[in-house]
Amino acid sequence: MSSKNFKIAALAGDGIGPEVMREAIKVLRATETKFGFTLQITEAPVGWAGIDAAGKALPDATLALCKASDSILFGSVGLPDRDPTIPKEERPERAALLRLRKEFGLFANLRPVSLPKVLSHACPLAKERQGDGIDILVVRELTGGMYFGQPKKTEDLGGGNQRAIDTMVYTTPEIERIAHVAFKSALLRRKKLTSIDKANVLENGILWREVVTRVGKQYPDVTLEHMFVDNGAMQLMLKPTQFDVMLCENMFGDILSDEAAALGGSLGMLPSASLGATAGGNTFGFYEPAGGTAPDIAGKNLANPIAQILSSALMLRHSFGLNDAAAAIEAAVTKAINAGNRTGDIFSANESGAKRVGTTQMGDAIVAAI
Repeated sequence: MSSKNFKIAALAGDGIGPEVMREAIKVLRATETKFGFTLQITEAPVGWAGIDAAGKALPDATLALCKASDSILFGSVGLPDRDPTIPKEERPERAALLRLRKEFGLFANLRPVSLPKVLSHACPLAKERQGDGIDILVVRELTGGMYFGQPKKTEDLGGGNQRAIDTMVYTTPEIERIAHVAFKSALLRRKKLTSIDKANVLENGILWREVVTRVGKQYPDVTLEHMFVDNGAMQLMLKPTQFDVMLCENMFGDILSDEAAALGGSLGMLPSASLGATAGGNTFGFYEPAGGTAPDIAGKNLANPIAQILSSALMLRHSFGLNDAAAAIEAAVTKAINAGNRTGDIFSANESGAKRVGTTQMGDAIVAAI
């Protein structure tokens, strides 16, 4: 990868994936022209599109393309009416999505949640709790903790009784690497980091807090605070505007990122990034919208493409270091929203000046704003 030439594997997948991917690529092309870099974007099938084309959810050619690329821009996979027709291990989420995460060692999940003030009607919280708008980044560790710790088993105790065992394990290097991701993300935002743990009960929480505090000394420009996970869950509902970056271990991040997502008003607005190790200054990443395939609206020009478009902005920032281009996409999304453009998921007939638009029209509005 040269400093101006980047290879992207674009895997649209199923359902609304191809529609929203088309709009994201359109926005990337406009950004490419304005900022003077080159994107080699190659599309390939995945999910049921892969099964139909090559007999499996992650075709060999698609995996080879990903390995030859600098990042993956992913749509969504899985179709509820077709998934039950094949074995679980062959279904798109396991055979494609989870395999790609494992194949590329993706250990850090970034889930931004942004609610512009003009979309306050889409948020379940009262307006007075939303302040001037919600803007949170949840950084979740993806490969450790209770989901992967050993032993993990269910034992038969006799007499009809069983005992289930899950083990929560973290090492210093695992905590250090995710902490660095969170602190570096905070430097690109409002320079505040809230580390979530349960240090009053869990040994893991004690170690987590100690390591994060130590890493934080390398980032003197970032304000660090620690918060117990139960209080963090409550504060997300009471005063979400206090948060900038939230750093969480795997299970806590899984729960809190979904809670935070509800504040964004629609899954169609929420991007995500999963990052691997940085080598030679480059970070391989996997970028996807937080929502699913939404087959009920697929092919009808109804889907909100903003999550896919914002995922592409995350790719420019975190994998390619193109912060100005990423910021231009994010600003264009805000401008298009402020102009009153609304797909059905964020439209309200009671909102003055709002106009209902389709997938393509929203993409066009964002391109025009770049």
